[in-house]
Amino acid sequence: MFTTSVSIDFLHSLDKKTIAGHLGIEYTEVGDDYIVARMPVDHRTHQPFGILHGGASVVLAESLGSVASYLCLKDRENQRAVGLEINANHIRPVSSGYVYGKVTPIHVGRTTHLWEIRITNEEGKLVCISRLTIAVVEANRA
Repeated sequence: MFTTSVSIDFLHSLDKKTIAGHLGIEYTEVGDDYIVARMPVDHRTHQPFGILHGGASVVLAESLGSVASYLCLKDRENQRAVGLEINANHIRPVSSGYVYGKVTPIHVGRTTHLWEIRITNEEGKLVCISRLTIAVVEANRA
């Protein structure tokens, strides 16, 4: 599904000097139609009561979906994948360790992509489920 094979190092290079890099998001696996990343649950991602901030989960979800869409673009020089809409349901709290996000496609069309992102804790229990819609636009319009 992705238009080219990529390495974990390449994915990390995309996040230098971004919010994903600031929060410590690390890509751990790339498959034929999915990507997995982990994010620490610590002072960078906590809300005031010491648990994972829902916004941090959304950053993980959108980072995974945006990168997946980027890898699906046929013309990366002239196209951009930009977030159009995201929703998230927060299922259970996490106070420490890591959470893991896995993005999988629901629809990959010419002008829109729709992704599901499941975020789990270290025990594999669902923490958050998110759906992201991406618009594929001309690079000069992004």
